[in-house]
Amino acid sequence: MLVKEYARRVLGFSSRAFTKQKYIEKGMMLNGEACISTSLLKAGDTLTFLLPEDSPVYSSANLPLSVLWENEDYLAVEKGVGMPVHPSPGHNADSLLHAVAYYCQSRGEGYAFRPLYRLDKDTSGILLVGKNRLAVSSAQVEKQYYAVCEGRLTGSGVINVPIGLAPGSKILRQAGHGERAVTHWRALAEGEGHTFLTLRLETGRTHQIRAHLSFLGHPLAGDDLYGGSREQIGRQALHCGQVFLACRPLGLAQTRLRSELPQDIREAFPWLPPILT
Repeated sequence: MLVKEYARRVLGFSSRAFTKQKYIEKGMMLNGEACISTSLLKAGDTLTFLLPEDSPVYSSANLPLSVLWENEDYLAVEKGVGMPVHPSPGHNADSLLHAVAYYCQSRGEGYAFRPLYRLDKDTSGILLVGKNRLAVSSAQVEKQYYAVCEGRLTGSGVINVPIGLAPGSKILRQAGHGERAVTHWRALAEGEGHTFLTLRLETGRTHQIRAHLSFLGHPLAGDDLYGGSREQIGRQALHCGQVFLACRPLGLAQTRLRSELPQDIREAFPWLPPILT
């Protein structure tokens, strides 16, 4: 197999990542010697990739940061409610980027902030950050969300309805037009006019769960942007509670990360069952 084929098919390099690798001095070495993308590999060869050093310059802030798990390639944190992933208007110094930058700098480390996905500002739960380009391009991630919606849902189902921007809005999403969006849901429990759900996304559109449940007529509790009531909770009752991670080039067996429901959801809906068993 050629080096480029092995890098793409076996190690999981993206096309962009591999192209950049070719222009790094000693970026690809075969048995200790520089090689090219069309060099032929044989059994017993040692293929080495030198990843480029990151030298990002981020402002940092000593903010609360709950680290769930970490290795040399990934950092898993529990994002709190009200914290955006990236700086935004009104949040120029209190984003997750600022908190992670402080965490890294305090340990004498430095790497570009590369979240593998995003969570809305008021959605809580697990967020994975890749510490290098290869870790990001080769990661296979599946997320499981937990939510409380209004009304009664039973059984399970799939919402396969496109999502796009609502006319005249730069924020609100609307189901029924736009890009393909698929959400799998399953009811876990019900009580007091609400349903506790677990959800898995087949696609990753902005506000996908929120827009899809609103489309069904069962908006998330607390999600007034999409028709939910804030009578019992002051933000959308949505939590990223489980993440499954697999990464080919680093030989990482599937890692399962879990996070229990936060206190505000528990207090608003005391009938909810535990999710970590």
